[in-house]
Amino acid sequence: MDGIDPVCGMAVDPRAAPSFEQDGKRYSFCCDGCLEAFRRDPQRYSGGAATKQDAPPAKPMPGGAKATWTCPMHPQIVASAPGPCPICGMALEPGAATADSGENPELRDMSRRLWFSALLSLPLLAVAMSDAIPGDPLGGALSMRARGWLELAWATPVCLGAAWPFYVRAALSLKNRSLNMFTLIGLGVSAAYGYSVVAALVPAAFPRSFRGPSGEVAMYFETAAVIVTLVLLGQVLELRARRQTSLALQKLLGLSPKTARRVRPDGAEQDVALESVQVGDKLRVRPGEKVPIDGVVLEGRSHVDESMMTGEPAAVEKNVGDRLVGATINGRGSLVMLVDKVGAETLLSRIVASVARAQRSRAPIQNVADLVAGYFVPAVMLASGATFVVWALAGPEPRMAHALVNAIAVLIIACPCALGLATPMSIMVAMGKGASIGVLFRDAQAIEVLRKVDTLVVDKTGTLTEGKPTLQGIVAGPGHRESEILRLSASLERGSEHPLGVAIVQRAAEEGIALASIEGFEAVPGKGVIGHVEGKPVALGNRDLLAGLGIDASTLTERADALGSKAQTVMFVAAEGRAIGLLGVADPVKESTPDALRALHAEGVRVVMLTGDSRGTAEAVAVNLAIDEVIAEVLPDQKAEVVARLQRAGHVVAMAGDGINDAPALALAHVGIAMGTGTDIAMESAGVTLVKGDLRGIVRARRLSRATMANIRQNLLFAFAYNTLGVPIAAGALYPHFGLLLGPMVAAAAMSVSSVSVIVNALRLRGARI
Repeated sequence: MDGIDPVCGMAVDPRAAPSFEQDGKRYSFCCDGCLEAFRRDPQRYSGGAATKQDAPPAKPMPGGAKATWTCPMHPQIVASAPGPCPICGMALEPGAATADSGENPELRDMSRRLWFSALLSLPLLAVAMSDAIPGDPLGGALSMRARGWLELAWATPVCLGAAWPFYVRAALSLKNRSLNMFTLIGLGVSAAYGYSVVAALVPAAFPRSFRGPSGEVAMYFETAAVIVTLVLLGQVLELRARRQTSLALQKLLGLSPKTARRVRPDGAEQDVALESVQVGDKLRVRPGEKVPIDGVVLEGRSHVDESMMTGEPAAVEKNVGDRLVGATINGRGSLVMLVDKVGAETLLSRIVASVARAQRSRAPIQNVADLVAGYFVPAVMLASGATFVVWALAGPEPRMAHALVNAIAVLIIACPCALGLATPMSIMVAMGKGASIGVLFRDAQAIEVLRKVDTLVVDKTGTLTEGKPTLQGIVAGPGHRESEILRLSASLERGSEHPLGVAIVQRAAEEGIALASIEGFEAVPGKGVIGHVEGKPVALGNRDLLAGLGIDASTLTERADALGSKAQTVMFVAAEGRAIGLLGVADPVKESTPDALRALHAEGVRVVMLTGDSRGTAEAVAVNLAIDEVIAEVLPDQKAEVVARLQRAGHVVAMAGDGINDAPALALAHVGIAMGTGTDIAMESAGVTLVKGDLRGIVRARRLSRATMANIRQNLLFAFAYNTLGVPIAAGALYPHFGLLLGPMVAAAAMSVSSVSVIVNALRLRGARI
């Protein structure tokens, strides 16, 4: 039963859903209401009755994944087919976007129902309102009873047929004890229609309090039908507007080319379907073509437009060894690339998956709306009942008719759809906007918290710098040659993947130095590497490494400090228990880093650099970049401790890094920010990923965070104000002074307008200047 709610039969995600264990079996539930229902009567639901309601098998998606449907307001709901959310009644949406998502079946169904309802409601409204037209054109042709039968014939298909989904959702809300907008709509429409049916069939059953001055019993078929039509109109407009939130993802997905030009081992080239491309294939990217998939340049040189991924308009130069991202556009050069990622591992697929996951997450501010909504619907039902009682006791004649109409108006106008949509719609639009500018949010909490960050902790290598260090200087101790120092160091580092080691090996290759065999290679985290080169013990690393081995490096300290003052990372080389030389490796600062740090300082963010480099090297970099604080010579397992210390001091901390050793600190920070050019584990641990690895993306992300939260506050303010004003007016608060009543039809129109207004306001984020 794990994965299927035994109460309502909805598919749920066992990792995020509430669960309960009974007789050795664990059951997952879509909501707390279903969990409580199961606890009250486990025998009723533990026998697998819900399997009758189980949805049909999910349609397979490309790559073997199954299609899922989720609720934008309640992301814990995961179903295998479209339908209503059992908590709020809203239509579920596809859990993953595709390049051609097709028409939403819910939108198609609601559109058909809208047209059907409108075609019958218009003549029904004309007949019902004919007595308001001078001369009453139908007055002589139809008696009151005949008119009632005619209205009944037109209203029944609307109120029972077109409105059927509303009744189903209302019943589901009562069953799950999760009252929502459809509870109110179902009660309002059924009350108006049911009353009118009795009035048309057995008018004599009504007492004097229900009759007008001429003794007639008023009927409200047109009210019920027009309410259904207006609610359907609101649903259609809402579904269309919600569909706009996925356009950014669909646009990205549609960028991928359908074919690639494979270079065969014999040199021949052929066009193949993109789905058939495998890791290790060689592909030709001709001038002006789209890069088909992720990989690295093997041959050629060109400029590639990556603006659809990073938001940066300038084309990026690509040479041998540089990375290529699928769906970007090649310039005038011809390239041969080696494919290293396919399917879900490509950057484009990961962006789409990340944004889709983030759109389904909940922002903490949503808890406020949920808390209010939880009490709001019962309060509205009480207000509707109170309205009926007051009008029945103190209203004008016919009292009971006025009481019914105003009670229905309260139910309809107070539907909390706008309140529920206020937060998730803004979050969904913001996620799509972020993806279009190269900023990926892992969840909604990250976008809410980022604007509050006052301290940014940054790793140096790969974050402030390019992450492509080069060997700048070699210092040989007495009795040793520079070539010997380089040969021993490169031979030892051949077994390492650290960027500094790669720089040393590359320099040895450039000078044509033959590397020796090694044994017993061992990397010491945060300190360096040790091993045996040609049988001799060799160590390469910082002062702490040599101190731990009992090796005196004092004779090289002065030279090491000189290299460090030039912003070079200094590594001591030791062989057979003696320090024999130094290596100085420099990693150039990214061109965008100074601008990014200036912009962050302008926003009042304090920047702290955290690095394992020596203090001299770190301070030389910090002086050039005007960094506020430097914490140097930090071991990998100490980075999280630094973040925790800053948090204990009361700071809202963001951590930016790109390496495996940054992952714990990224996960601990209030907001972890990973470079898209870094390791996968760093990106998985972070709340925000900068696709291009450009720190200016943090500034954009903070601006988007502020704009999003301002948009949410606007939506919540509008929703609260609408309901605060709408309910008293619908109840008749203005009638004693102005003689003004807000009928159910006007209430239905106002309710639909409020929901659509919230959505339209959220969609404004797509055009925000970030």
